[in-house]
Amino acid sequence: MPKSASGLPESQVTPEPGLEKRTRRKFTPEYKLRMIAEADACEHGELGAMLRQEKLYSNQLSAWRREYAERSVDGLSKSAPGPAASRTPEQRRYEPLRQENGRLKRTQAGDCE
Repeated sequence: MPKSASGLPESQVTPEPGLEKRTRRKFTPEYKLRMIAEADACEHGELGAMLRQEKLYSNQLSAWRREYAERSVDGLSKSAPGPAASRTPEQRRYEPLRQENGRLKRTQAGDCE
């Protein structure tokens, strides 16, 4: 006998899309400073437990310490992931024009001979 098309059975769970989407965590400079201070206050063997409790990795803590040492609190507020751009948008826009200018100068110099 076929099942009725009345709807979902009571035991079926409907997924909630908002709960399924994973997002990158963002840490405030205050949180980073607090974690650095707590890590510095840890006794031998307590650091791992603190990192597990906060769901952090040791390399995150190392990076935060390095950023704090290099640029103080400003280093901790860095929010843009990825490497820094080697050229500005203006430099990228002018590069093809410079190349064309050099090519035209070479062709003009060849015409003069």
